[in-house]
Amino acid sequence: MPSLPFLHNFYRSPFRATALGISTTTATAKFVQFQLRIAPFNFRGKALIAAAASRGSSVNGDDHPSIVLDSLRVLQWDQLCDCVASFAGTTLGKQATKDQLWNLNKTYQRSIRLLEETKAAVEMHKYGAMTDFTGIDVALVETGIKCARRGFPVSGSEAMALVVLLRLAETLQFNVKAAIKEDSDWFVRFMPLSELITELVISQSLIKFIEQLVDEDGSVKDSASSNLRQSRDRVRLLEKKLYLLMENVIRNEAKETPTLEICNIDGRWCISSVAARSLNIEGLLLASGAGAGAGNIIEPLSAVPLNDELQQARDSVAKAEQEVLLKITKKMQIDLNDIENIFNSIIKIDTINARAKYSLSFEGACPDLYLVKDKDRAINAETPAEEEILLEQTRRTWIMYLPKAHHPLLLQKHRHSLQMAMKDLSNANAEIRRRKQLGGSAKFKEDLNVSALEMQVAKLKQVRPVPFDILISQKTRVLIITGPNTGGKTICLKTVGLAAMMAKSGLYVLASEGAKVPWFDYVLADIGDEQSLSQSLSTFSGHLKQISEIKGLSTSLSLVLLDEVGAGTNPLEGAALGMSLLESFADSGALLTVASTHHGELKSLKYSNNAFENACMEFDEVELKPTYRVLWGVPGRSNAINIAERLGLPVEILSNARKLYGAASAEINEVIMDMERFKQDYHEKVHESQHYLRISKKLYQSLLLTRNRVTEHRMMEKQRMVQEISKMAASARSTMHKNLRESRSRPTPLLKQTKTEMDKHASNIVNQHAAATGENRTCVATESSEPVDNTKQSITEKKLKLPKAGDMVNVPSLNKKAAVLEVDLSKEEVVVQAGFLKVKLKLADIVPC
Repeated sequence: MPSLPFLHNFYRSPFRATALGISTTTATAKFVQFQLRIAPFNFRGKALIAAAASRGSSVNGDDHPSIVLDSLRVLQWDQLCDCVASFAGTTLGKQATKDQLWNLNKTYQRSIRLLEETKAAVEMHKYGAMTDFTGIDVALVETGIKCARRGFPVSGSEAMALVVLLRLAETLQFNVKAAIKEDSDWFVRFMPLSELITELVISQSLIKFIEQLVDEDGSVKDSASSNLRQSRDRVRLLEKKLYLLMENVIRNEAKETPTLEICNIDGRWCISSVAARSLNIEGLLLASGAGAGAGNIIEPLSAVPLNDELQQARDSVAKAEQEVLLKITKKMQIDLNDIENIFNSIIKIDTINARAKYSLSFEGACPDLYLVKDKDRAINAETPAEEEILLEQTRRTWIMYLPKAHHPLLLQKHRHSLQMAMKDLSNANAEIRRRKQLGGSAKFKEDLNVSALEMQVAKLKQVRPVPFDILISQKTRVLIITGPNTGGKTICLKTVGLAAMMAKSGLYVLASEGAKVPWFDYVLADIGDEQSLSQSLSTFSGHLKQISEIKGLSTSLSLVLLDEVGAGTNPLEGAALGMSLLESFADSGALLTVASTHHGELKSLKYSNNAFENACMEFDEVELKPTYRVLWGVPGRSNAINIAERLGLPVEILSNARKLYGAASAEINEVIMDMERFKQDYHEKVHESQHYLRISKKLYQSLLLTRNRVTEHRMMEKQRMVQEISKMAASARSTMHKNLRESRSRPTPLLKQTKTEMDKHASNIVNQHAAATGENRTCVATESSEPVDNTKQSITEKKLKLPKAGDMVNVPSLNKKAAVLEVDLSKEEVVVQAGFLKVKLKLADIVPC
């Protein structure tokens, strides 16, 4: 799709449009339509924000106090929304993303739903199931749906845009179903997107129908209808005739007027002359050159009938195309509800995907968003199940934990600077290669300052924005942050506020894993030194008015951010007023209040009220610059006199300043300094322990993997040995049966040899089995096998003696003695008589006496 500036300049220039075959009227109309189309995307963001702030209304039309929008403005929430929306692939997706982020009426359940959607899109990205939405022209699809709803013929471009939309939905559905088929757990991990995508009804017949009639560029195919093919053939034939006619006319006039050209005026073939001179051509004068050097445009009389016929043929083509496109409209009307559902679902998924791509791009973490119990108001729940869920959430221990939290806009600015520096370096290297190919000067590398660009890129890669470790204990209601100017206090406040808004709006927070953020109904901020010029208020008065409105609006579920509380007036009065304000917020105000200040008196509130906590921004006294790290539980100390001493201020001035400042204050600073050292050592030990903990976890995982591999190898070896023993035993049994059959068919002297071989095979099987299992059973087997073998040997020998007629034998099955009557060696059978009973038995069933 062309970029907005290109389309803007194209439609704004009628001359450029005419040169490309578009009439001035059409170009002007398209320019107006284009302006109306892009107007909401150009001005809805900042213009509506400013208008809403002036009216005290939110972007989505719901009434909100102006202090809410002022707070979001000072937090630069609009800039963050623009950044997130830029990850959407469609224009409507970008606008829907902004609208969703600016919706200030989100409930806790809605925020949880948004986070679940973002998490599902992130999982789809990691799996590779998500697709790119940039190829969809949603404006054409939207106008095509409106035309189909009204029964008007859609254009070819609108039909192909619809095909692209349906193909994308089809690909998305195929990817999700393939993942679920591979592992059913993906359906749960992709929820709620998996349910939304799998329920889309995509008409394959509509896609094939449109592709058969319309080409990829949006033009109707010749094969769409026989009338269309005939009409277009007629147009091509007439154009060929006109071209040959014009060439013939020009050839006849070339001797007198060599500067003749064939032109097309409103679809009619004509002849134009560059020079302003009369032509000996019979025809209609369509244009006459008025100025010097201007030419004439003539339609030859011989070309008039052909031009008229050409116009009629083109009208037939247009009519045939409209008939084909009307067929597409009627086909769309059958599945119009499903098409609209797909269109709306794709826009929604594009919005969710924008949040997911932003979260992945800046390496965010899914926050644990939970609801803190509101003691002053009942929890609203429609069903008992929802009430139970909400109560379960409120039982959790409240804490705000954002390890290594980044300010989103600072991180975005750093990334943009790095990308621009890398782009400049790439362009410089490309210019160097180009000059080398042209054989340029040997100093061109120095001229392009490549080394400086490389140093800038390396520096930007190493120097990233410093993250904050934000950890607020469960009993804290007011956090007081102190520290030097430009130390990062204001950035820390904005980071907390933006993290709360991001978690509430379904975005990942830019922090490490394990981030926990309470759900706030309002994020109210008084940050900056802006004066209310309209009411002629000073900086101090403006802050007081702002804080008063915040105090009146905040609830027990609100987050309040106050920058430089008590500043702008007499230090003693400002400190007293700041202490009173913060105590008021701690007693009956917001859920959490974070305030920055320079007043040392506010640090003592922690020691008289458990609802207060101190923190300070670390300052490097050696380098005389802030480190932008937060030291928790440590109040900030004054560094002005020490900094003045390092900067070389005279000793007598410093001594007098320390006397005026007081020995007690100096002692307090020394205590604070010791606490800072203790905190630094503590953090170093914590980081060291975390490092060793990570190493131990890796070693433990490696040991588990090794143990599993050893166990698997042992099982495989055991299984292999069992299989080999089974094969050998089967082979031995086969050999034994074969030898037994042979021995029975041979004379008696061979029986001993057969028995010996059988004993050897049996002994080999026993020994191999003992060797494979590794068990010491040889001795026991040897000792116990001798008597058993002797018994078996005696029985076997008796069985192997062939009886003769008249011999007496024992019949174990009858438990009697019998006389042998007949012996059939070929069948190994014998007929015996036991008393009055005559029986035919196998040789194996009798035992000689």
